[in-house]
Amino acid sequence: MKFNEKLQRMRKEKGLSQEALAEMLNVSRQAISKWESGQSYPETDTLILVSEIFGVTVDSLLKDGDVQRDDFNTSSTPFWTTRGSFFEYKSERTFLDMPLIHVNIGRGVRRAKGVLAIGNIATGVLSIGLVSVGFLAVGLLSIGLIGIGSLAFALLLAIGAVSVGAFSIGAVAIGVVTLGAVSIGMYSVGALAVGSRVAIGDHAYGHIAVGRVVDGVREFVGYNLSDISRYEVRDAILKEFPNTHPDGLILRWLTAALGR
Repeated sequence: MKFNEKLQRMRKEKGLSQEALAEMLNVSRQAISKWESGQSYPETDTLILVSEIFGVTVDSLLKDGDVQRDDFNTSSTPFWTTRGSFFEYKSERTFLDMPLIHVNIGRGVRRAKGVLAIGNIATGVLSIGLVSVGFLAVGLLSIGLIGIGSLAFALLLAIGAVSVGAFSIGAVAIGVVTLGAVSIGMYSVGALAVGSRVAIGDHAYGHIAVGRVVDGVREFVGYNLSDISRYEVRDAILKEFPNTHPDGLILRWLTAALGR
């Protein structure tokens, strides 16, 4: 096996693009392409870096035959690199064809995919990044079953400056059950609350509206929420929406800030 074949195979085994390897070696992508096509060879210093990145001996790269592992080279077990303007770590252990841990952060578009994924763009069961997608997603823009971020979209729980989810908490919260400065949902609590069923806030607009300034079919007005009886509001909710569980979490949460 020639050097060009070895390089291409090792690069693909590590899941590296030509661009990523080029950045690690501080060369152009075109240089990697020429090496892999057999048109040229790297200089000695660069060849040493190649051996360090892939954890193999320099001799086995140059000679025909298979590459030989370098037991004293730990840079690839597990795979990691800090060359150039980024850091990457990928664990050897996998689950569902994904590494258990993949970290890929730095300048430019750095994608991480793993059970635990940390990267500029992260996808995983638990993902953390500028843009993150996962079961639990944390980032500036997060999308997941549970999303936490400046802008959070979630099927279940969303927490963020702007949050959209079944249960949503944020400066602007949109969902089924919402809590926020501006809160829009079926059941909403906030400074400005708009609820198709129940709205509780300083300004409240809903079928049942509870607050200082209200507009609704059933209205409960008080300068403070503690001035309004939770039992009266509770009875109104159960009467207007009889499918509401009388001891359910939503009903208790809606009336928690009200007086007795």
